[in-house]
Amino acid sequence: MSILKHLSVVRICNRISIVVLSIFVIAGCQVDQKEEQNPNIIFIMADDLGYGHLGCYGQQLIQTPNIDKMATEGMIFTQAYAGCSLCAPARSTLMTGTHTGHTSVRGNGGGVSLQEADITVADIFKKAGYKTGLFGKWGLGETGTAGTPNKKGFDEFFGYLHQLHAQFYYPEFLWQNEEKYCIPENANNNCGVYSHDLIMEKAFDFVRNNQNEPFFLYLPIAIPHHEFVVPEESMKLYLGKFEEHPIPHWRDGYALPAEPRATMAAMITHMDKGIGQLMQLIRELNIDEKTLVIFTSDNGAAYGPLPDPEFFKANGPLKGLKGSFYEGGIRVPMIARWPGHIQPESKNDHVLYFPDVLPTLAELANAKTFLPEKIDGISYLPTLLGKGVQDNHDFLYWENADYERQPPYGVLKETLEQAVLMDQWKAVKNSPDSAVELYKLSEDIGEENDVAADFPQIVKRALLIMRNEHNEAPPQTDMTAEKAQDLYVPDVGCTTKR
Repeated sequence: MSILKHLSVVRICNRISIVVLSIFVIAGCQVDQKEEQNPNIIFIMADDLGYGHLGCYGQQLIQTPNIDKMATEGMIFTQAYAGCSLCAPARSTLMTGTHTGHTSVRGNGGGVSLQEADITVADIFKKAGYKTGLFGKWGLGETGTAGTPNKKGFDEFFGYLHQLHAQFYYPEFLWQNEEKYCIPENANNNCGVYSHDLIMEKAFDFVRNNQNEPFFLYLPIAIPHHEFVVPEESMKLYLGKFEEHPIPHWRDGYALPAEPRATMAAMITHMDKGIGQLMQLIRELNIDEKTLVIFTSDNGAAYGPLPDPEFFKANGPLKGLKGSFYEGGIRVPMIARWPGHIQPESKNDHVLYFPDVLPTLAELANAKTFLPEKIDGISYLPTLLGKGVQDNHDFLYWENADYERQPPYGVLKETLEQAVLMDQWKAVKNSPDSAVELYKLSEDIGEENDVAADFPQIVKRALLIMRNEHNEAPPQTDMTAEKAQDLYVPDVGCTTKR
Protein backbone atom coordinates (compact mmCIF):
# COMPACT_ATOMS: atom_id res chain seq x y z
CA MET A 1 0.00 0.00 0.00
CA SER A 2 1.32 3.47 -0.85
CA ILE A 3 1.98 6.02 1.83
CA LEU A 4 -0.84 8.25 0.48
CA LYS A 5 -3.35 5.39 0.55
CA HIS A 6 -2.24 4.50 4.08
CA LEU A 7 -2.74 8.09 5.26
CA SER A 8 -6.21 8.18 3.66
CA VAL A 9 -7.23 5.01 5.48
CA VAL A 10 -5.93 6.43 8.77
CA ARG A 11 -7.91 9.66 8.21
CA ILE A 12 -11.09 7.70 7.46
CA CYS A 13 -10.63 5.54 10.55
CA ASN A 14 -10.01 8.62 12.67
CA ARG A 15 -13.15 10.25 11.32
CA ILE A 16 -15.17 7.13 12.05
CA SER A 17 -13.75 7.04 15.57
CA ILE A 18 -14.61 10.69 16.09
CA VAL A 19 -18.16 10.13 14.82
CA VAL A 20 -18.62 7.06 17.02
CA LEU A 21 -17.14 8.87 20.02
CA SER A 22 -19.41 11.86 19.36
CA ILE A 23 -22.45 9.58 19.28
CA PHE A 24 -21.51 8.14 22.66
CA VAL A 25 -20.84 11.61 24.10
CA ILE A 26 -24.17 12.93 22.80
CA ALA A 27 -25.98 9.86 24.09
CA GLY A 28 -24.30 10.29 27.44
CA CYS A 29 -25.32 13.94 27.56
CA GLN A 30 -28.88 12.97 26.72
CA VAL A 31 -28.91 10.41 29.52
CA ASP A 32 -27.49 12.99 31.96
CA GLN A 33 -30.02 15.53 30.75
CA LYS A 34 -32.85 13.04 31.15
CA GLU A 35 -31.75 12.23 34.69
CA GLU A 36 -31.68 15.93 35.52
CA GLN A 37 -35.10 16.52 34.02
CA ASN A 38 -36.67 13.39 35.46
CA PRO A 39 -35.36 12.93 38.98
CA ASN A 40 -37.18 10.91 41.58
CA ILE A 41 -39.31 13.10 43.82
CA ILE A 42 -40.04 12.34 47.48
CA PHE A 43 -42.41 14.83 49.10
CA ILE A 44 -42.74 14.32 52.86
CA MET A 45 -45.38 16.22 54.80
CA ALA A 46 -45.84 15.98 58.57
CA ASP A 47 -49.19 16.74 60.20
CA ASP A 48 -49.49 19.68 62.63
CA LEU A 49 -45.71 20.09 62.89
CA GLY A 50 -44.92 23.66 63.86
CA TYR A 51 -42.41 26.10 62.41
CA GLY A 52 -40.26 25.67 65.52
CA HIS A 53 -40.59 21.93 66.17
CA LEU A 54 -37.31 21.04 64.42
CA GLY A 55 -33.76 21.55 65.62
CA CYS A 56 -32.80 23.25 62.36
CA TYR A 57 -35.54 25.83 63.04
CA GLY A 58 -34.43 26.49 66.61
CA GLN A 59 -36.00 23.68 68.66
CA GLN A 60 -34.05 23.00 71.87
CA LEU A 61 -35.93 20.15 73.56
CA ILE A 62 -36.92 17.73 70.80
CA GLN A 63 -34.28 15.73 68.93
CA THR A 64 -34.59 15.63 65.13
CA PRO A 65 -31.07 14.69 63.96
CA ASN A 66 -32.03 13.20 60.58
CA ILE A 67 -34.18 16.11 59.44
CA ASP A 68 -31.52 18.50 60.73
CA LYS A 69 -28.93 16.64 58.65
CA MET A 70 -31.18 16.94 55.61
CA ALA A 71 -31.22 20.69 56.24
CA THR A 72 -27.42 20.94 56.38
CA GLU A 73 -27.22 18.97 53.13
CA GLY A 74 -29.80 21.14 51.41
CA MET A 75 -31.85 24.33 51.59
CA ILE A 76 -34.02 25.68 54.41
CA PHE A 77 -36.89 27.98 53.49
CA THR A 78 -37.75 30.62 56.07
CA GLN A 79 -40.92 31.97 54.39
CA ALA A 80 -42.71 28.86 53.18
CA TYR A 81 -46.46 28.74 53.74
CA ALA A 82 -49.05 25.99 53.82
CA GLY A 83 -52.06 26.27 51.57
CA CYS A 84 -54.39 26.63 54.55
CA SER A 85 -54.37 26.50 58.33
CA LEU A 86 -56.30 23.20 58.37
CA CYS A 87 -55.42 19.72 57.11
CA ALA A 88 -57.80 18.92 54.26
CA PRO A 89 -57.85 22.31 52.48
CA ALA A 90 -54.06 22.55 52.72
CA ARG A 91 -53.72 19.13 51.07
CA SER A 92 -56.18 20.14 48.37
CA THR A 93 -54.09 23.18 47.44
CA LEU A 94 -50.95 21.04 47.39
CA MET A 95 -52.45 18.48 45.03
CA THR A 96 -54.16 20.92 42.64
CA GLY A 97 -51.93 24.00 42.54
CA THR A 98 -54.91 26.20 43.38
CA HIS A 99 -55.38 28.34 46.48
CA THR A 100 -58.24 27.92 48.93
CA GLY A 101 -60.45 30.41 47.09
CA HIS A 102 -60.43 28.09 44.06
CA THR A 103 -59.65 24.58 45.26
CA SER A 104 -62.37 21.95 45.74
CA VAL A 105 -61.87 21.06 49.42
CA ARG A 106 -62.34 24.11 51.64
CA GLY A 107 -63.06 22.65 55.07
CA ASN A 108 -62.26 19.78 57.41
CA GLY A 109 -65.79 18.36 57.62
CA GLY A 110 -65.00 15.35 55.49
CA GLY A 111 -68.07 15.34 53.29
CA VAL A 112 -66.45 16.61 50.10
CA SER A 113 -63.72 15.20 47.89
CA LEU A 114 -61.61 16.31 45.01
CA GLN A 115 -63.77 16.58 41.92
CA GLU A 116 -63.51 14.44 38.81
CA ALA A 117 -62.15 17.40 36.84
CA ASP A 118 -59.38 18.15 39.36
CA ILE A 119 -55.88 17.43 38.01
CA THR A 120 -53.37 16.53 40.71
CA VAL A 121 -49.60 16.46 40.99
CA ALA A 122 -49.80 12.66 40.71
CA ASP A 123 -51.86 12.91 37.50
CA ILE A 124 -49.12 15.03 35.96
CA PHE A 125 -46.31 12.71 37.06
CA LYS A 126 -48.16 9.69 35.74
CA LYS A 127 -48.57 11.32 32.33
CA ALA A 128 -44.84 12.05 32.38
CA GLY A 129 -44.04 8.35 32.81
CA TYR A 130 -43.47 8.27 36.56
CA LYS A 131 -44.54 5.60 38.99
CA THR A 132 -46.65 7.29 41.66
CA GLY A 133 -47.18 6.23 45.25
CA LEU A 134 -49.03 7.69 48.24
CA PHE A 135 -48.34 6.35 51.72
CA GLY A 136 -50.00 8.01 54.70
CA LYS A 137 -52.96 10.32 55.23
CA TRP A 138 -55.01 11.36 52.18
CA GLY A 139 -58.06 13.30 53.42
CA LEU A 140 -59.37 14.31 49.97
CA GLY A 141 -61.92 11.66 49.10
CA GLU A 142 -63.49 8.62 50.69
CA THR A 143 -64.24 5.30 49.08
CA GLY A 144 -66.90 5.59 46.39
CA THR A 145 -66.06 9.20 45.50
CA ALA A 146 -64.14 10.70 42.58
CA GLY A 147 -61.40 11.76 44.97
CA THR A 148 -59.79 8.50 46.04
CA PRO A 149 -56.02 8.29 45.44
CA ASN A 150 -56.19 5.68 42.68
CA LYS A 151 -58.58 7.94 40.77
CA LYS A 152 -56.33 10.95 41.27
CA GLY A 153 -53.14 9.66 39.67
CA PHE A 154 -51.62 7.34 42.26
CA ASP A 155 -50.58 3.86 41.13
CA GLU A 156 -50.25 2.71 44.73
CA PHE A 157 -51.92 3.91 47.93
CA PHE A 158 -51.56 2.65 51.48
CA GLY A 159 -52.82 4.46 54.54
CA TYR A 160 -55.81 6.48 55.70
CA LEU A 161 -58.52 7.86 53.44
CA HIS A 162 -60.18 10.10 56.00
CA GLN A 163 -58.47 12.44 58.45
CA LEU A 164 -60.60 11.28 61.42
CA HIS A 165 -59.39 7.73 60.86
CA ALA A 166 -55.82 9.06 60.74
CA GLN A 167 -56.09 10.31 64.32
CA PHE A 168 -55.63 6.77 65.60
CA TYR A 169 -52.21 5.06 65.47
CA TYR A 170 -53.36 1.53 66.30
CA PRO A 171 -56.27 1.09 63.87
CA GLU A 172 -57.85 -2.26 63.06
CA PHE A 173 -57.38 -1.59 59.37
CA LEU A 174 -55.86 0.75 56.82
CA TRP A 175 -56.61 1.14 53.12
CA GLN A 176 -54.54 -0.51 50.42
CA ASN A 177 -55.71 1.01 47.18
CA GLU A 178 -59.49 0.37 47.17
CA GLU A 179 -59.53 -2.41 49.77
CA LYS A 180 -59.40 -2.52 53.55
CA TYR A 181 -56.17 -3.99 54.88
CA CYS A 182 -56.82 -5.70 58.22
CA ILE A 183 -54.36 -5.43 61.09
CA PRO A 184 -55.44 -8.26 63.40
CA GLU A 185 -52.73 -7.37 65.94
CA ASN A 186 -54.76 -4.22 66.71
CA ALA A 187 -58.15 -5.91 67.07
CA ASN A 188 -60.05 -5.60 70.36
CA ASN A 189 -58.15 -2.44 71.37
CA ASN A 190 -54.76 -4.14 71.21
CA CYS A 191 -51.71 -2.10 70.30
CA GLY A 192 -49.66 -4.50 68.21
CA VAL A 193 -48.77 -2.51 65.09
CA TYR A 194 -48.06 1.23 65.11
CA SER A 195 -49.59 2.49 61.87
CA HIS A 196 -46.80 4.96 61.13
CA ASP A 197 -44.20 2.18 61.09
CA LEU A 198 -46.32 -0.04 58.84
CA ILE A 199 -46.92 2.83 56.42
CA MET A 200 -43.21 3.62 56.30
CA GLU A 201 -42.42 -0.05 55.54
CA LYS A 202 -44.79 0.09 52.57
CA ALA A 203 -43.16 3.31 51.38
CA PHE A 204 -39.71 1.71 51.58
CA ASP A 205 -41.00 -1.18 49.46
CA PHE A 206 -42.29 1.28 46.87
CA VAL A 207 -38.84 2.87 46.61
CA ARG A 208 -37.10 -0.50 46.30
CA ASN A 209 -39.54 -1.72 43.66
CA ASN A 210 -39.22 1.41 41.53
CA GLN A 211 -35.55 2.30 41.98
CA ASN A 212 -34.77 1.77 38.29
CA GLU A 213 -37.39 4.18 36.92
CA PRO A 214 -38.46 7.68 37.91
CA PHE A 215 -40.95 7.73 40.76
CA PHE A 216 -43.00 10.23 42.74
CA LEU A 217 -43.45 9.29 46.39
CA TYR A 218 -45.94 11.40 48.37
CA LEU A 219 -45.49 10.67 52.06
CA PRO A 220 -48.07 12.58 54.16
CA ILE A 221 -47.13 11.42 57.67
CA ALA A 222 -49.81 11.58 60.40
CA ILE A 223 -47.31 12.47 63.16
CA PRO A 224 -47.49 14.58 65.35
CA HIS A 225 -51.28 14.98 65.01
CA HIS A 226 -53.23 13.66 68.00
CA GLU A 227 -53.94 11.12 69.40
CA PHE A 228 -50.72 11.21 71.39
CA VAL A 229 -49.20 7.73 71.53
CA VAL A 230 -45.89 6.25 70.45
CA PRO A 231 -44.04 2.91 70.81
CA GLU A 232 -42.36 2.42 74.18
CA GLU A 233 -38.88 2.27 72.65
CA SER A 234 -39.17 5.88 71.48
CA MET A 235 -40.65 7.04 74.79
CA LYS A 236 -37.53 5.95 76.68
CA LEU A 237 -35.60 8.96 75.38
CA TYR A 238 -37.93 11.44 77.07
CA LEU A 239 -39.42 9.70 80.10
CA GLY A 240 -39.08 11.92 83.16
CA LYS A 241 -37.46 14.73 81.18
CA PHE A 242 -40.22 17.33 81.60
CA GLU A 243 -42.61 18.53 84.25
CA GLU A 244 -45.89 16.92 83.21
CA HIS A 245 -49.58 17.68 83.63
CA PRO A 246 -51.61 14.59 82.67
CA ILE A 247 -54.83 15.16 80.77
CA PRO A 248 -57.77 13.59 82.68
CA HIS A 249 -60.11 13.49 79.68
CA TRP A 250 -60.28 14.86 76.16
CA ARG A 251 -62.37 12.81 73.72
CA ASP A 252 -63.72 9.30 74.03
CA GLY A 253 -61.49 6.68 72.43
CA TYR A 254 -58.29 8.75 72.33
CA ALA A 255 -55.10 7.85 74.14
CA LEU A 256 -54.39 10.03 77.18
CA PRO A 257 -50.69 9.65 78.02
CA ALA A 258 -49.49 10.15 81.57
CA GLU A 259 -46.60 12.21 80.17
CA PRO A 260 -48.09 14.21 77.29
CA ARG A 261 -45.04 16.42 76.73
CA ALA A 262 -42.69 13.46 76.58
CA THR A 263 -45.09 11.67 74.25
CA MET A 264 -45.28 14.61 71.85
CA ALA A 265 -41.47 14.89 71.78
CA ALA A 266 -41.09 11.13 71.31
CA MET A 267 -43.55 11.11 68.39
CA ILE A 268 -41.57 13.76 66.53
CA THR A 269 -38.28 11.96 67.19
CA HIS A 270 -39.90 8.69 66.06
CA MET A 271 -40.97 10.39 62.83
CA ASP A 272 -37.43 11.68 62.40
CA LYS A 273 -36.08 8.14 62.80
CA GLY A 274 -38.23 6.88 59.93
CA ILE A 275 -37.11 9.71 57.70
CA GLY A 276 -33.52 8.84 58.50
CA GLN A 277 -34.19 5.25 57.43
CA LEU A 278 -35.67 6.51 54.16
CA MET A 279 -32.63 8.68 53.46
CA GLN A 280 -30.33 5.74 54.22
CA LEU A 281 -32.32 3.58 51.82
CA ILE A 282 -31.93 5.93 48.86
CA ARG A 283 -28.19 6.08 49.56
CA GLU A 284 -27.93 2.29 49.68
CA LEU A 285 -29.83 2.01 46.38
CA ASN A 286 -27.41 4.51 44.82
CA ILE A 287 -30.25 6.84 43.79
CA ASP A 288 -29.35 9.63 46.21
CA GLU A 289 -28.05 12.04 43.57
CA LYS A 290 -31.08 11.64 41.33
CA THR A 291 -33.65 12.06 44.08
CA LEU A 292 -35.08 15.38 45.25
CA VAL A 293 -36.47 15.18 48.79
CA ILE A 294 -38.74 17.93 50.15
CA PHE A 295 -39.94 17.99 53.76
CA THR A 296 -42.68 20.24 55.14
CA SER A 297 -45.81 20.33 57.34
CA ASP A 298 -49.46 20.72 56.36
CA ASN A 299 -50.07 23.66 58.72
CA GLY A 300 -48.84 25.12 61.98
CA ALA A 301 -48.69 23.43 65.36
CA ALA A 302 -52.02 22.53 66.96
CA TYR A 303 -53.46 23.16 70.38
CA GLY A 304 -55.08 19.73 70.51
CA PRO A 305 -55.22 18.11 73.95
CA LEU A 306 -51.90 19.56 75.07
CA PRO A 307 -52.60 22.28 77.65
CA ASP A 308 -49.55 24.33 76.71
CA PRO A 309 -48.19 23.86 73.14
CA GLU A 310 -46.01 26.91 73.75
CA PHE A 311 -43.88 24.75 76.07
CA PHE A 312 -41.89 23.50 73.08
CA LYS A 313 -42.08 26.89 71.35
CA ALA A 314 -43.63 24.90 68.53
CA ASN A 315 -44.19 27.90 66.30
CA GLY A 316 -41.05 29.77 67.30
CA PRO A 317 -41.63 33.54 67.30
CA LEU A 318 -44.88 33.27 65.36
CA LYS A 319 -48.35 34.20 66.61
CA GLY A 320 -51.27 31.77 66.47
CA LEU A 321 -51.78 28.04 66.01
CA LYS A 322 -53.44 25.65 63.59
CA GLY A 323 -56.78 27.00 62.39
CA SER A 324 -55.54 30.59 62.51
CA PHE A 325 -54.30 32.74 59.63
CA TYR A 326 -51.72 34.38 61.80
CA GLU A 327 -48.21 33.25 60.90
CA GLY A 328 -48.20 30.40 63.41
CA GLY A 329 -51.10 28.75 61.62
CA ILE A 330 -49.70 28.82 58.10
CA ARG A 331 -45.94 29.45 58.02
CA VAL A 332 -44.31 26.03 57.98
CA PRO A 333 -40.87 24.44 57.87
CA MET A 334 -39.70 23.46 54.41
CA ILE A 335 -36.43 21.74 53.53
CA ALA A 336 -35.26 20.65 50.09
CA ARG A 337 -32.32 18.33 49.46
CA TRP A 338 -30.87 17.14 46.15
CA PRO A 339 -27.11 16.41 46.14
CA GLY A 340 -25.27 18.09 43.29
CA HIS A 341 -28.19 20.36 42.47
CA ILE A 342 -29.26 22.23 45.62
CA GLN A 343 -26.65 24.24 47.51
CA PRO A 344 -25.91 22.61 50.89
CA GLU A 345 -26.25 24.64 54.09
CA SER A 346 -28.29 27.31 52.35
CA LYS A 347 -31.16 29.39 53.70
CA ASN A 348 -33.66 31.09 51.46
CA ASP A 349 -36.31 33.71 52.19
CA HIS A 350 -38.23 33.26 48.93
CA VAL A 351 -41.96 33.51 49.67
CA LEU A 352 -43.83 30.41 48.47
CA TYR A 353 -46.87 28.33 49.37
CA PHE A 354 -48.41 24.98 48.59
CA PRO A 355 -49.99 25.93 45.22
CA ASP A 356 -46.42 26.51 44.00
CA VAL A 357 -45.48 22.85 44.47
CA LEU A 358 -47.41 21.52 41.46
CA PRO A 359 -45.84 23.80 38.80
CA THR A 360 -42.40 23.40 40.41
CA LEU A 361 -42.44 19.62 40.28
CA ALA A 362 -44.05 19.60 36.82
CA GLU A 363 -41.22 21.74 35.49
CA LEU A 364 -38.65 19.52 37.17
CA ALA A 365 -40.19 16.43 35.55
CA ASN A 366 -40.31 18.11 32.12
CA ALA A 367 -44.11 17.85 32.30
CA LYS A 368 -45.26 21.47 32.02
CA THR A 369 -47.42 20.57 29.02
CA PHE A 370 -49.66 18.55 31.37
CA LEU A 371 -50.38 21.47 33.73
CA PRO A 372 -54.03 22.51 34.15
CA GLU A 373 -55.08 25.68 32.38
CA LYS A 374 -55.82 27.58 35.59
CA ILE A 375 -53.58 27.31 38.62
CA ASP A 376 -52.52 29.82 41.25
CA GLY A 377 -49.00 28.51 41.81
CA ILE A 378 -45.68 29.76 40.44
CA SER A 379 -42.72 27.42 40.00
CA TYR A 380 -39.91 28.07 42.44
CA LEU A 381 -37.48 25.76 40.62
CA PRO A 382 -35.11 28.69 39.83
CA THR A 383 -34.81 29.29 43.58
CA LEU A 384 -34.27 25.60 44.34
CA LEU A 385 -31.52 25.19 41.75
CA GLY A 386 -30.07 28.71 41.88
CA LYS A 387 -30.59 29.06 38.14
CA GLY A 388 -32.72 31.30 35.98
CA VAL A 389 -35.09 34.13 36.87
CA GLN A 390 -37.50 33.57 39.74
CA ASP A 391 -41.00 34.98 39.27
CA ASN A 392 -42.76 36.12 42.42
CA HIS A 393 -46.36 36.39 43.51
CA ASP A 394 -48.11 39.74 43.61
CA PHE A 395 -49.95 38.31 46.60
CA LEU A 396 -50.69 35.06 48.43
CA TYR A 397 -54.30 34.35 49.36
CA TRP A 398 -55.87 32.05 51.95
CA GLU A 399 -59.38 31.39 53.09
CA ASN A 400 -60.78 28.97 55.61
CA ALA A 401 -64.39 27.94 55.57
CA ASP A 402 -64.22 27.29 59.30
CA TYR A 403 -67.58 25.59 59.46
CA GLU A 404 -69.73 25.52 62.56
CA ARG A 405 -71.12 22.01 63.02
CA GLN A 406 -74.73 21.47 63.89
CA PRO A 407 -74.11 18.77 66.52
CA PRO A 408 -73.64 15.92 66.39
CA TYR A 409 -73.42 15.80 62.58
CA GLY A 410 -74.98 17.48 59.59
CA VAL A 411 -74.60 20.43 57.23
CA LEU A 412 -71.87 22.85 58.19
CA LYS A 413 -72.43 26.58 58.41
CA GLU A 414 -69.71 28.60 56.73
CA THR A 415 -67.89 31.27 58.72
CA LEU A 416 -65.31 32.52 56.25
CA GLU A 417 -61.84 33.60 57.42
CA GLN A 418 -59.41 35.20 54.95
CA ALA A 419 -55.82 36.39 54.74
CA VAL A 420 -53.61 38.06 52.14
CA LEU A 421 -49.84 38.47 52.02
CA MET A 422 -48.59 41.33 49.84
CA ASP A 423 -44.81 41.61 50.00
CA GLN A 424 -44.17 42.68 53.61
CA TRP A 425 -47.84 43.34 54.39
CA LYS A 426 -50.11 40.71 55.94
CA ALA A 427 -53.88 41.30 56.13
CA VAL A 428 -56.09 39.05 58.28
CA LYS A 429 -59.89 39.02 58.40
CA ASN A 430 -61.07 36.57 61.04
CA SER A 431 -64.77 36.52 60.07
CA PRO A 432 -67.10 38.10 57.51
CA ASP A 433 -68.07 40.76 60.07
CA SER A 434 -64.65 41.51 61.57
CA ALA A 435 -62.36 44.36 60.58
CA VAL A 436 -59.17 43.75 58.61
CA GLU A 437 -56.03 43.57 60.70
CA LEU A 438 -52.78 44.62 59.03
CA TYR A 439 -49.24 43.70 60.03
CA LYS A 440 -45.87 44.70 58.61
CA LEU A 441 -44.05 41.38 58.81
CA SER A 442 -40.63 42.81 57.96
CA GLU A 443 -40.73 44.66 61.29
CA ASP A 444 -43.29 42.61 63.21
CA ILE A 445 -42.99 38.86 62.57
CA GLY A 446 -44.98 38.19 65.74
CA GLU A 447 -47.96 40.21 64.43
CA GLU A 448 -48.24 42.21 67.62
CA ASN A 449 -49.02 45.65 66.16
CA ASP A 450 -52.12 46.09 64.01
CA VAL A 451 -51.37 49.07 61.72
CA ALA A 452 -54.55 48.95 59.62
CA ALA A 453 -55.60 52.45 60.69
CA ASP A 454 -52.31 53.88 59.44
CA PHE A 455 -52.42 52.32 55.96
CA PRO A 456 -56.01 52.48 54.63
CA GLN A 457 -54.96 52.06 50.98
CA ILE A 458 -53.19 48.79 51.72
CA VAL A 459 -56.26 47.57 53.61
CA LYS A 460 -58.43 48.55 50.65
CA ARG A 461 -56.21 46.55 48.30
CA ALA A 462 -56.36 43.53 50.61
CA LEU A 463 -60.17 43.68 50.71
CA LEU A 464 -60.31 43.82 46.93
CA ILE A 465 -58.13 40.69 46.68
CA MET A 466 -60.29 38.91 49.25
CA ARG A 467 -63.42 39.72 47.27
CA ASN A 468 -61.97 38.75 43.89
CA GLU A 469 -60.23 35.52 44.93
CA HIS A 470 -63.14 33.88 46.73
CA ASN A 471 -65.14 31.61 44.41
CA GLU A 472 -68.10 29.49 45.43
CA ALA A 473 -67.02 26.05 46.62
CA PRO A 474 -68.66 22.65 46.21
CA PRO A 475 -70.93 21.90 49.22
CA GLN A 476 -68.76 21.22 52.25
CA THR A 477 -70.96 18.91 54.34
CA ASP A 478 -70.04 16.85 57.35
CA MET A 479 -70.33 13.06 57.30
CA THR A 480 -73.11 11.09 58.93
CA ALA A 481 -72.64 9.32 62.23
CA GLU A 482 -72.97 5.97 60.47
CA LYS A 483 -70.20 6.85 58.02
CA ALA A 484 -67.95 8.08 60.82
CA GLN A 485 -68.39 4.77 62.63
CA ASP A 486 -67.32 2.91 59.49
CA LEU A 487 -63.98 4.69 59.63
CA TYR A 488 -62.83 2.74 62.64
CA VAL A 489 -64.43 -0.72 62.48
CA PRO A 490 -63.51 -3.21 59.74
CA ASP A 491 -66.32 -5.21 58.16
CA VAL A 492 -66.72 -7.98 55.60
CA GLY A 493 -65.08 -5.68 53.05
CA CYS A 494 -61.75 -6.13 54.84
CA THR A 495 -60.26 -8.62 52.38
CA THR A 496 -56.53 -7.93 52.61
CA LYS A 497 -54.72 -9.17 55.70
CA ARG A 498 -51.19 -9.01 57.00
